[in-house]
Amino acid sequence: MTWLRAADLLPMLALWPIFLAFLRCGAAAMVMPGFGERSVPARVRLVAAFALAWPVAAYEPSLQTVPVTVAMLIWVLMTETLIGLLLGMMLRLVLIAMQTAGAMAAQATSLAQLAGGAFPDPLPGIGQLLSFAALALLMLTGFAEKAVVFLALSYQLFPVAQFPMAETMAAWGTERVAHSFSLAFQLAAPFVLLSMLYNITLGAINRAMPQLMVAMVGAPVITGGSLIILLLAAPDLLRTWLSHADAFVANPAGVP
Repeated sequence: MTWLRAADLLPMLALWPIFLAFLRCGAAAMVMPGFGERSVPARVRLVAAFALAWPVAAYEPSLQTVPVTVAMLIWVLMTETLIGLLLGMMLRLVLIAMQTAGAMAAQATSLAQLAGGAFPDPLPGIGQLLSFAALALLMLTGFAEKAVVFLALSYQLFPVAQFPMAETMAAWGTERVAHSFSLAFQLAAPFVLLSMLYNITLGAINRAMPQLMVAMVGAPVITGGSLIILLLAAPDLLRTWLSHADAFVANPAGVP
């Protein structure tokens, strides 16, 4: 059986739209949060990609109008895979914002080496804790359904079988990266403020009492204070992060 004959059978089996959706969903599932984690086996990612592609294909009517030819098959293999990887990386930036916030908080509060090296990813202890909590919260709040909505809406931004314009990709990617770092700084703001107050107080004490070893006195204060702030602020940080993640999934073309 030739490739052309095999392709001609796809519309009869209603597999062509699902195949088109699978190319985008499969590439996105390889790198998006939750499904794209290194601890998730490749077979589970493959099953997740099929599970995402099925409702996306049923939702998007433009997939039904793509002609079934060998040339189109080669073309969509390139375009849809590239778009899927881009979408997955943009979703990954949402989780990277929390990881960056944890790293900033750890650096500001001298907890960067807490539990260092105990996890696969080279993140400080606060970053690991917040990242795992954010990922668990994302999956518990129905990320599979949200991912289907996100991928279905992505066809409005990147139509099927059309190579994305470089200007559109650059503008969208720059916007998302800037928003990721802005969100990370917002989430780490309580720890940065604590560090600022700590250093100002330590400097004033050192100026008033030069003979006192303020570092020995202040180390337990900054460590204990940062852990207390983490305990009190973590729920609000996670709620804020989840609201930004949901806003992006509901409106991929904009920034909340």
